[in-house]
Parts: sequence; C-alpha cells; structure tokens
Amino acid sequence: MAYELTDEQTSIQQVVRRIGKEKVGPLVAEIEEKGVPGDLIRFLVKQGIFSLPYPKEYGGGGGDTLTFCLVIEELAKFCTNTPMFLLNQELGALPIMIAGTDRQKAKYLPGIVSGEEICSFALTEPEAGSDAGSMKTTAVKEGTDYVINGNKQFISLSDIATRLCLFAKTDKEKGVKGISAFIVEKPSPGFTVGKHEDKMGMRGISNCALILEDLRIPEENMLGELGGGFRIAMKTLDATRPLMGALAVGLAQGALDYAVEYCKQRIQFGRPIAQFQALQFMVAQMSMEIEAARQLTYRSASAVQGGGSELSKLGAMAKCYATDVAMKVATDAIQLMGGYGYMREYPLERKMRDAKLLQIVEGTNQIQRVVISRIVMK
Repeated sequence: MAYELTDEQTSIQQVVRRIGKEKVGPLVAEIEEKGVPGDLIRFLVKQGIFSLPYPKEYGGGGGDTLTFCLVIEELAKFCTNTPMFLLNQELGALPIMIAGTDRQKAKYLPGIVSGEEICSFALTEPEAGSDAGSMKTTAVKEGTDYVINGNKQFISLSDIATRLCLFAKTDKEKGVKGISAFIVEKPSPGFTVGKHEDKMGMRGISNCALILEDLRIPEENMLGELGGGFRIAMKTLDATRPLMGALAVGLAQGALDYAVEYCKQRIQFGRPIAQFQALQFMVAQMSMEIEAARQLTYRSASAVQGGGSELSKLGAMAKCYATDVAMKVATDAIQLMGGYGYMREYPLERKMRDAKLLQIVEGTNQIQRVVISRIVMK
C-alpha cells in the first residue's frame, strides 16, 4: 500500500500520542474557554511538531502530508482545538508555499514555521461561502498598490494572525478567473477585525469577521499571477482536506475509546454494560466506520504529492466521509453513555459539538459530494 507507515512515522505517531495524553488532554477545558495557550504552541514548536509540514529550507521539518495527518489524528483524540490550530496555520501558509516567489517565501515562511507569526486564510465572505466566485471584496490597482475593500466572514485565527492570505476580485466581470490572492501584513491601516463569532463548538479557535476599507497592499504582495487566486485557493483546499479527514478520525477514535472504557466500568443489571450485545454491535459498527475513514484519509494523504483530479477526488472523499463518521460516532458514543454522556462534565458532548463544524468547514459535505460526482462523471 502506498500509505504503509514507515518506522519513523510510527515513532512520530507514538510520541505525539504521549504528548496528546500528557500535555494537551489536561488543558482541554482551558483551551475551549480561553483558546490554545501560547506556552503549548511554543512547546509544540520545540518538539518539532508545529513545524513538521513546512519545507526544511525555511526551518520546517519537511514532513509529508501523511505524516502530518498522523500528528493531527493523535492530537485530535484528546483535543480538537489544538490540531485545528496547527491545521489553520498551514492552511494560511499553503498559498505562499504553492504560489509564492522565492523572495516571498524567504520573507514570510520562516516566521510562520517558527510560530512567531500566525497565518490565516481569508476566503469566505458573508455572501460567498461555498460559492467563492460570488465574492464582493475588490482589489483595485492604484500605482504600485492594490486598494482592497470588502468584508470577510468566519476567518479562523484572524484576531491573532499577523499574516493573512487574502482573496479579492481584481476583475468583477470574470467570475472565479477574476480572483487574485494577496499576502496581508497585520496590523495595517484599513484592516479591522470585526465580530468574534460565538460558536457552538471548536470554541478554542477564534473565528472573526474582517472589515477592509481602503486597505493598501503593495503589488509585490500578490501571490501568483493576476486572476490566479481561485486556482491557488482550490489547490490549498485540496492539500488540507486529508488533514481535515485526519482530525475527524482522531475525534471519532477518541470518542469511541472514552465510551468503551465507560462501558467496561458501568454496571447495570449486575454486570458491565460492555457485555450487552446491543452495545457491542454499536461499538463494532463505530469501529468499522472509523477504520474505513482512516484508510481513506491515509490514501488521500498519499495522493497529495501526485496532485491532479485523483487528489481532488480522494481529498473530497476523505473530508466528507471522515467528518460524517465523526459526527455519527460522537453521537453514538453519547448514546453508549446514556444520560452521563449528555453532561458537560464528560468530554463527549464537546466532541459532538466540535464534530458538527467539521461537516461544514473547508467546504460543506454537500459541496464535497458535488466535487466527487463531477470528477467521477467527467
């Protein structure tokens, strides 16, 4: 199999699993309330986990997508906000890695890799979610600058980000072919962080509205060619969808593990409820679905290097299937625990709230099905 794990990958998996249990797990409640603490990010940087997916020439670990999926999955067993932070950092940086010039990469990537700079991906707008081509934000050329006006919505980490990869229309008549990508340095005049969203789940990751009023961006900060922004955005999302699948797999596995341990301890009718066949069948079904999601995710991660329609199809499949499984497993794990599973003092209600977002973010699962069907039926 193309995604059979190497000894090095297995070793990384074991190390991250220990870190997740010992360092991240105990902070889950604090992270949900206050966000991922800087001390934890600095620890992950020191351990080489934060920098793993970035090129070695800019201080990164040079790890491939499958290896980073293993990291995301293991952390997500204990906390979903922490791996989402890592995922969002790479999401913001990928447009630079994909389309940046050597000068742009040398200027921006080292700070992002070291965690000194937080990077955000600013594509979504109030009226342009799944339909990115309908975005209203404009970038008008004035001399050697582009002047940007518009609004962005649900932009992760944008309140703490110091770098953003932002997408705007440079030609309103050309649809998606009129979208260009820019690197924005923050703070900048004309850039305002708006409403902080009060979310149901993933509360440790901030999502904010952005208000752009005559924001001036030097021409040299355009990523790629004029009108090439949509292609950059889609390549970025293709590369991160396996990671979203890995996060979902980790969340689901963590939920199942917790529920199984509970079933072994919970006594009803004179014996542990783990001995009842009705619950055993639920556990078997959940286990099968998690493993199917894991294998599909690993397969999609192994396709990242090849690119093309195979990556787009497999990435959409992994993201869609794994996040649907995460939602189902989190719900069923609560059912296994009964009334206790519904209580906030136990972790499963939080996992269910977090799982719901995974079906929406980075392209809803309905959009993933559109992508898959178009490729299959081409």
